[in-house]
Amino acid sequence: MGYTACAATAVQSTTNTTTGPTPSWSWPLRRPPQFEGIDTGAALGVDLDGKTCVVRLITDQVVCERYDIVVLASGSVTRSFDIPGVPEHAHGMKTLAEAVAMRDHVIAQLDLAAATEDPAEREARLRFVVVGGGYAGTETAAYLQRLTVAATCRYPALSRETIEWHLVDIAPRLMPELGPRLGDKALKLLRRRGIEVSLGVSVASAGPGWVTLTDGRRLPTHTLLWTAGVEASPLVASTGADTERGRLAVTPQLTVPGHDDVFALGDAAAVPDLAADGDAICPPTAQHALRQGGMAGVNIAARLRGRTLNPYRHRDLGLVVDLGGLGAVARPLGVPLSGPPAQAVARGYHLLALPTFVARTRVATNWALHAVAGDDFVRTGFLAGQPATIRAMEHTGAYLSPAEMHALTASEKFTGKESA
Repeated sequence: MGYTACAATAVQSTTNTTTGPTPSWSWPLRRPPQFEGIDTGAALGVDLDGKTCVVRLITDQVVCERYDIVVLASGSVTRSFDIPGVPEHAHGMKTLAEAVAMRDHVIAQLDLAAATEDPAEREARLRFVVVGGGYAGTETAAYLQRLTVAATCRYPALSRETIEWHLVDIAPRLMPELGPRLGDKALKLLRRRGIEVSLGVSVASAGPGWVTLTDGRRLPTHTLLWTAGVEASPLVASTGADTERGRLAVTPQLTVPGHDDVFALGDAAAVPDLAADGDAICPPTAQHALRQGGMAGVNIAARLRGRTLNPYRHRDLGLVVDLGGLGAVARPLGVPLSGPPAQAVARGYHLLALPTFVARTRVATNWALHAVAGDDFVRTGFLAGQPATIRAMEHTGAYLSPAEMHALTASEKFTGKESA
């Protein structure tokens, strides 16, 4: 039988615990001969009752793949709250592709602002709006603001005073998970750098070249970066299974109730947080997703051997927020830190999270070179000429609905893998 590795990983197959947000077939599966026959693809839908995945292979062929055990690790997508214009005009920060495209976009705005003789257009090009005062939004605003300010030395027509960064969040505090003390320190640092932070405010609508905020302000801008939350991948909806807070309801053993052959984890699953009180679920962070992936592998092996499954339990190790330079805030194991000590903890944690010594060495070397040589303002041209908005990058329309899944699987007589 063939093996299929995709966002929903089938086992008759191998287990892939990647929690990527969109259909993708970029995961390396080049392995020794015992793994020969693995098919790489993206799951478009899963029929739990029929024990079938609909998969688009890397060859673009759509097939129906039967499974004995399936692991749903499809991650999350950016949540836009149905605000008019956001999916079409905002940029996300969920994937590496989106991050690289955003860096190119920001540098392009500096190029265009320096080239234009229209003061209104220059002002709009140099105004950047980031929505979301969580870790992603705060770190992105902090780093890109430093990048744009440093870049002004290369543009005689621009000055750091002409750069305008806005960080907007509906919450009353910045990064409330860190607590008032560290949140206030981060807020003061951002404002000291010149970032205008607006709390209790969100986006009312967006369009080509403008953003309207809920406090009535209309900001001319060509850069709206949306980091205001995530929701489970649309693949979850294709299953028709019960959800909790928009994520698949699962047991502490990572199985879907009523379907002992279905495991779910990461951002796609509402995994009970046994280390917390009440009905808490694990937050959608890599810290939990990586460990849940390991526990899912252990429990799949136990299921195949007829043994008892283990519950997932992990106490949060803390939070780190890298604000660039020597600026950072962190709370490792509940200890509040800021400044250089927090930066050392943040960088150390990220290095340890990398899977190989080669990756750690490469990243540490890049950090050292950057500290000595400064920023690089060259655009890579990655995804040049292609739209980099949330709708264009995350391909959420590629998934099947439960009705489409049932209609498709009911029309086939399966004898293993067949074309859909």
